[in-house]
Amino acid sequence: MAELDLCLVMPVYNEAECIAAVLTAWHDVLGGLGLNYLICVLNDGSRDGTAAELSKFAGHPRTEIIHKPNTGHGPTILEGYARACPRAAWVFQCDSDDEVKPEHFATLWAARAGQAAVIGYRVGRAQSASRRILTSTARAVVQFLAGGEVHDVNVPFRLMESATLARLCAQIPSNTFSPNVILSAAWVRNRCAVTWIPVPHHGRHTGAVSLVRWTLWKAAVRSLWQTLRCRPRL
Repeated sequence: MAELDLCLVMPVYNEAECIAAVLTAWHDVLGGLGLNYLICVLNDGSRDGTAAELSKFAGHPRTEIIHKPNTGHGPTILEGYARACPRAAWVFQCDSDDEVKPEHFATLWAARAGQAAVIGYRVGRAQSASRRILTSTARAVVQFLAGGEVHDVNVPFRLMESATLARLCAQIPSNTFSPNVILSAAWVRNRCAVTWIPVPHHGRHTGAVSLVRWTLWKAAVRSLWQTLRCRPRL
């Protein structure tokens, strides 16, 4: 039986400017809800001062810090899920860039009963023309493959029931570029109960977006190709 109510999985790469404030905000919110929780932070080979900032939380009873070689965002998320699922009834994944605020988590948590996943979908998101095209295309393709509505295919603000998540992740290769896209399609295709809740999106104020221009397009093609090939079943 899982010992925790919730394990929050947070991949981190070069977020020295904001990571301490982001972690503090999450501890305030989760502690305020009275949850038995753990924040699992996976430092994916950051090259700035992220490790030094994370050292401020060394010994914190509800923070687990893992420093690992750089493998990319997707494999890091999957590693986090593998660590979290056996330990908690629910797994929540968010990014460390503070683009969706912790204050919106309570709404997802309150809606979890009977659900395989409760997922925030971003509203008010400012995007370049290229990103808008890619986002719309990815959503259309995933909805076609899944046979149902998917509001935000790769949003990093998702609450997931751990037993179902573990079964799906066991079928996803560890080097997958965007496992959350595959999961979004899998829940719908397997007719899982999923609730979508709008969450305000705030632009990045620190760090830099890692995927730009041609790299972004290549990443999108890779992600969609892997989604076509990997179709986990329950």
